[in-house]
Amino acid sequence: MDSPKDHQNVVTINVRAAKDLLNSSGYRYLDVRSVEEFNKSHVENAHNVPYVFITEAGRVKNPDFVDQVAAICKTEDHLIVACNSGGRSLRASVDLLDSGFKNIVNMGGGYSAWVDAGFAGNKPGEDLKTSCKFRPNIAKPTAQP
Repeated sequence: MDSPKDHQNVVTINVRAAKDLLNSSGYRYLDVRSVEEFNKSHVENAHNVPYVFITEAGRVKNPDFVDQVAAICKTEDHLIVACNSGGRSLRASVDLLDSGFKNIVNMGGGYSAWVDAGFAGNKPGEDLKTSCKFRPNIAKPTAQP
């Protein structure tokens, strides 16, 4: 049996590489943000399986995460795993690799980086992104003189 993986076993790519893979290589986008975050805005054709649930007690790992992904994806599928900023998706990628998924890449910077790169259309970024501890302030850009 394979030994358990850790974050060092996960390939992380930037948003530009992720966009290229989605457009040309048969990769699918797995969004592991909460349903609320996903419903606010997401990558076109993305699949949403939350890695954690936000409860009154705080964030709780989805105990059925791998089973829910396995219900919509095969272990041989090529998946780009992403969240808001890259933390949850990295942990989700480790769990998927440990469960036998073979072609997993983590999108560094998450959906916030996707928006920052201009890939989410022409809506203002603050309308699309969600604050988190890694990106606590989503402020409107100030005009440059």
